[in-house]
Amino acid sequence: MTNIQLYLTIGVPVVSNAIMLLIFSNMVGSRLSAFEAAINKCFDDMREVWRTERRRVEDVLDARLKHLEETRG
Repeated sequence: MTNIQLYLTIGVPVVSNAIMLLIFSNMVGSRLSAFEAAINKCFDDMREVWRTERRRVEDVLDARLKHLEETRG
């Protein structure tokens, strides 16, 4: 066995494993980014719902307070 054969025997699996690891890490990173974007969208939607509901409750409370103030004097 020559030195070149030894280097190829050791080097090819190491290089192929490194390439596969890079591909895998890029795939996982892209999926995590997509998941993060989906979670952020859900939180933004929920925040908007809470703002809408809070505004509606404030309007109802203001109307009731105005009604009470009108009836009391």
